Amino acid sequence: MDTEFARQQMIAQQVRAWDVTELNVLNVISAVARENFVPQGYRDLAFADTAIPLGHGQKMMTPIVEGRMLQTLMITRSDRVLEIGTGSAYITACLAALASSVYSLDIYNDFVSSAASKLEQAGLSNVELACMDACLELPDEEFDAIAITASLPRFDPRFVSALRPGGRMFAVIGEPPVREARLIVRGRESDWTSTVFFETDLAPLVNFPIGNRFRF
Repeated sequence: MDTEFARQQMIAQQVRAWDVTELNVLNVISAVARENFVPQGYRDLAFADTAIPLGHGQKMMTPIVEGRMLQTLMITRSDRVLEIGTGSAYITACLAALASSVYSLDIYNDFVSSAASKLEQAGLSNVELACMDACLELPDEEFDAIAITASLPRFDPRFVSALRPGGRMFAVIGEPPVREARLIVRGRESDWTSTVFFETDLAPLVNFPIGNRFRF
C-alpha cells in the first residue's frame, strides 16, 4: 500500500468531502501518522471509512468524525485540552499537535499504556495520560476545550463545570437511532449554549449513570 497516497485520498474523499475545510485541521490530519495508531492487524484499514475495533468493545472513530470533531472544537496553540477516552491515542496526538497541552484519560489501563508508547514514538511530549473513570471523577482544573470520544446517552452538566468560561466541548449526545454531535460552550457562570452539527453513532461512555435524566 502506498501509505501517503492512501492518506491523501482519505483526506480528499472523506474528510474534506464532509465539510472539513480548516487548513490547520487538514494539516494535522496529514501530518499525524494514523497508521501508527491503529491496532496490529488493522493497518491496511488505517485510512478506510470504517470504525476500527480497539478491544473492550471500543472502536476508533471514522476519519470523517475525527475531522469534524477537531474542526468543531476550534483548538488554538494556547489551549489546554481535556480528552475523555484516549482509545487508540490518534485523536490525542492530533489534539496535542494543535493545542498547548492535552490531559487525556481512559478507563482501560492497557489503552493508557499503549497510548504512552505511541505518543512517545510520535515525539509528542505535551500530553499527560491518566487511567480514570470520567463518570466518577474529573481532573481538578478547568480546560479551554474538552473532547469526548464516546457518546453520552444524556447530557451531563458536570463536564461543563470542567470548562473555563468561554470553553468549548464536543460531545455526541443521545441514544439510538438519534445521536447528535454538539458543540457546547460555557458561559460566564455555569450556563452554556449548545449547537447541533451533525448526527453520528459512537459507543456510549463506559459506566455512564443510567439514572441521570438531565435533558436540555
